[in-house]
Amino acid sequence: MAKPITKAVLPVAGLGTRFLPATKVLPKEMLPIVDMPLIQYAIDEALEAGIDSVMLVTGRGKSIIEDHFDYSHELEQILRRNNKEEELEVVRGFPAAGHLAYTRQQQPLGLGHAVWCARQFVANEPFAVLLPDDLVKATPGCLKQMISAYEQVGGNLVASVEVDPDQTNRYGILDVASDNGSLVEANGIIEKPSPEDSPSTLSVIGRYILQPEIFSYLDRQKKGAQNEIQLTDAIAATLPDVSLHGFLFEGVRFDCGTKAGFVLANIAFALDRKELGLELKQAIRKLMVSK
Repeated sequence: MAKPITKAVLPVAGLGTRFLPATKVLPKEMLPIVDMPLIQYAIDEALEAGIDSVMLVTGRGKSIIEDHFDYSHELEQILRRNNKEEELEVVRGFPAAGHLAYTRQQQPLGLGHAVWCARQFVANEPFAVLLPDDLVKATPGCLKQMISAYEQVGGNLVASVEVDPDQTNRYGILDVASDNGSLVEANGIIEKPSPEDSPSTLSVIGRYILQPEIFSYLDRQKKGAQNEIQLTDAIAATLPDVSLHGFLFEGVRFDCGTKAGFVLANIAFALDRKELGLELKQAIRKLMVSK
């Protein structure tokens, strides 16, 4: 029987250079999708999935993320005085004390290194990794779906989507052994292969359930593609001792690490809002006609 997943690691140390100048002082994880920052969507997804302890792997200039999940007594007093109960509930609806922890990734050595920085927090337990840049619009959330699948197969499990053949060099790609619908067993995983060398078009996105054995490889600090310590290399290195499955979740993934993906996510989530959807649809129609 697979051990339960109660811990999650969120790497948030990146500089967000694609979104300059907005990210000169504001962490990219704090960029809003409608009115809620990316990082909060990720943490809400983790909590919905039953995670009770979250480690944020941060870097320099990221202290505003900690402030966001802290109490703002002055703001709460103003809202309470003005009888803004709905707004008060929104700013207080964060994880209770003790659910969030923070550590620093002093050097930008890659995703594998960021996860390695959380090794003391993870200890000897299976854990989840969520990349806030990958926003998944799904009910139930992507991680909750993954945990249900993990309870069937155990081992390492990665969220997967099909990509165009000419885009394999942007992702980790699974070497598929067998396909069982939403669950795919993999012989391995290759980071950013060229289209001609890619074993499939099934890519890995920013949701993982991993076994602690992965740290035995990450401890070596071995660099791979782009001269970084790659998480996908560590996952591949644990085979065949730890099984690897790709999971094709139900939902829509937005790559909010790109400007186009970020804008599309804002539109998609705004259209779902009762107070915004109709007005936004009408505005989009007018805009398209004017073009």
